[in-house]
Amino acid sequence: MNLGNIGVSIMHRIRCIAEGGFKIINGPPKNGKGPMSQRNNLGTRDEASLPQPTQAGRIKPCTELIRQVTKCLENNGKRCVTRLIEELVRADCHNGNVVGKEIADGVRDVVHELWLRSDDELRCKLLRLLVELGVSRNWFRSVFNTNTKMLNKWIARCGIARETRNITRETRNNVVKQLEDLLRRFGWSETWMCEELFKFIGIDVNAFRRHGIEPCSWLEGLGSLRDLRNPYWLGLARSDMTVIKRRYSIELILKTTNSIGAIFFSTLSTVKASSLRIERGKKAPFAKYVSESINLAYYIILSADAWPWPIKLNADELEGILKGFSDEELTEYIAGEIYGDGSVGYDYEDNQVHVEIVACKACPKRINLDVLKEIIARRFGIVGTINYSETASTGALRFHGRNAIKLLRLIRPFVHHPLRRLRIELILALYDGRISREAFEELYKTTEYERGAPDIKRNHALEALAQTAPQTHTHGG
Repeated sequence: MNLGNIGVSIMHRIRCIAEGGFKIINGPPKNGKGPMSQRNNLGTRDEASLPQPTQAGRIKPCTELIRQVTKCLENNGKRCVTRLIEELVRADCHNGNVVGKEIADGVRDVVHELWLRSDDELRCKLLRLLVELGVSRNWFRSVFNTNTKMLNKWIARCGIARETRNITRETRNNVVKQLEDLLRRFGWSETWMCEELFKFIGIDVNAFRRHGIEPCSWLEGLGSLRDLRNPYWLGLARSDMTVIKRRYSIELILKTTNSIGAIFFSTLSTVKASSLRIERGKKAPFAKYVSESINLAYYIILSADAWPWPIKLNADELEGILKGFSDEELTEYIAGEIYGDGSVGYDYEDNQVHVEIVACKACPKRINLDVLKEIIARRFGIVGTINYSETASTGALRFHGRNAIKLLRLIRPFVHHPLRRLRIELILALYDGRISREAFEELYKTTEYERGAPDIKRNHALEALAQTAPQTHTHGG
């Protein structure tokens, strides 16, 4: 059986829906008017629980937008109309279930009118915009008064056939979003998700909290990742994240087999609803205890101009970008690098902390280490060393002792890897005298990976995802 076709009903934040999992829904019920928008459906744990606008609260801004569109149509301002239509759809003004039939019909009318007045070039632009916004096929057909065959011809004519899958994917994600909103009423939250993750990998969150250390602090600041211009994204792209440029889109892909990555990668839906592909992974020769590896691939499809960073960079270009960052932006970038290729550790023998970023000897990532070493030293006075052994294929930029502590204090607010953030909080508590060494060592041991042996932290991504799902909370595990 192909794991890529297994249906996994896991809700919005974790986005655990394998391709082909749900029956594909080609739009809303006949008495509906389109799917809900994915706008702002994930933030920090506090933001996630904020009340959503009521229908009455949405009607006034939607009515005003329709008035502005109508005025633009009267003045033949097609670009103005296109811009306002995007605002209408993002505000759910096209969704009769949200704003009522009268408002939704008004949106349909202005979109249809623009379609009739447009040449093929503008029609393709409008069609591409609506595809990217994730409207359903039913909505397309009703607005353009056409059938599926004719709609597919227009999609092919406009060269966006590759993106048509977004229509059903976004509709499916809208269903998941609505289900998650319902499950939140039963008590599911991001904090609960975090606690279940740590419970799954054998970490007692209450033991940390008794010492004044919050294990779920990595959730703080996730809202800032809504903006792709946050340098954290560039740090991820220079480490673990793959960025692929398609003809009409950009695809961001993150893959993991580990429990920790499965949860953090799912939170990247802050920028846009992510999709999940479940694959059989290759057996790693160094992990003989793993009988079969399950790989989770999270991917986000963006419009071609949505990704603000260069996809390929040489050393001079990377150095130029990093030099232009403010101190805070630079630390955000470093945090993104450390998530993907970094580690934070404590050595019992010499009582030293270390932070390192790894790269292979002969690959594009190699330039990261040289540039980072110099930039961090000049900007923050934090000195690191680059070590490459003759036998290993990789090397590392390492910071030790006081340099490591100084770096951890800088990046701490921006580290969203659950386990690395927990280690940072624990290490800083030790160095600030807020916890005894005995208590520190006892807690730190629970965060360590088992090397050369089965480890619940590794190769259990799918199980971790299932354990933290919203419906798991309502069904008792």
